[in-house]
Amino acid sequence: MPQRYPTSTDEEREAAVEAASLAIQRGELVVLPTDTVYGLAADAFDKDAVQELLDSKGRGRDMPPPVLVSAPTTLDALAVKVPAWARRLVEEFWPGALTLVCHAHTSLQWDLGDTRGTVAVRMPDHDVALEVLNRTGPLAVSSANLTGRPAATDVDQAEEMLGDDVDIFVDGGTSPGGEASTIVDATTTPGRVLRVGAISVARLNEVLEPLGHPLPDPDAAAAPDGPDQEDEPAGGESPAE
Repeated sequence: MPQRYPTSTDEEREAAVEAASLAIQRGELVVLPTDTVYGLAADAFDKDAVQELLDSKGRGRDMPPPVLVSAPTTLDALAVKVPAWARRLVEEFWPGALTLVCHAHTSLQWDLGDTRGTVAVRMPDHDVALEVLNRTGPLAVSSANLTGRPAATDVDQAEEMLGDDVDIFVDGGTSPGGEASTIVDATTTPGRVLRVGAISVARLNEVLEPLGHPLPDPDAAAAPDGPDQEDEPAGGESPAE
């Protein structure tokens, strides 16, 4: 049976973080709060756990989950050829609601699905999520919902959708953000906004325009023969995110 852990006191939070961390190490699934929406988490380096995550959401390998990290420096352990403009976004928006799709290290011993050589990475701005990440290392985390349904913004919604597939539910109250992260493709220059979320294109370009690398507005750039802006990046749906 799934277990739910509150986090309203220091003692409760420590118990929740410890339980979640141990469950991840056992190859189990955990739902945890983030600064955007609730996330469904698994050990990024445990192939079976990642597959279980995808199965629980009703997703295929063509929609691999993004990876959450506990520090900006971890980006270079997971990704290569990260452009200078993307690093500037990391400096400005991490921790926060920005997901970067980057070229993945080919030497990484993991299987997130059909990533096409990329990885979507984010550092969340949420104390509980960061405490878990500090103990577990990078986690494969997708939004805590069934495919086609809205991402959970509280633990009740997550449990109603995912139920017995999850071993530990960490209750951090209602998500402070409630909106998915903004996803930027950093595998090309100029970059490309794959999804506008909590951070607007205008806010991103306040940082990038002085560098000479503004991001095109995805709505303005849409064309009949262009990329489908509804397509999710290799990092998957609602990288929680």
